Amino acid sequence: MSPLLIGDLGTPELLIILVIVILVFGASKLPELARGSGRALRIFKAETQGLGDDDADKDVKTESQRELESRQAAERAAFEAKQASEREATRRDDSA
Repeated sequence: MSPLLIGDLGTPELLIILVIVILVFGASKLPELARGSGRALRIFKAETQGLGDDDADKDVKTESQRELESRQAAERAAFEAKQASEREATRRDDSA
């Protein structure tokens, strides 16, 4: 008998794994996890592309890198503002 390989997973197994993930993390946290994973992959992709540019100056950022950084900063600020408002709403509910 061969050991369990990722390629041997069928549709029923993947559905079971998906149900377990939803139960563990909760449906409300999944979009946040996906957003974080996508952000990490974009950063990883930008960094690996930067490694391929041997002729480029290390201190000079491309337009796409500056745009990515500004987008990430805006997303981070919006996320932090959302968290702060949720904490404030929780405090108001607790004091009432």
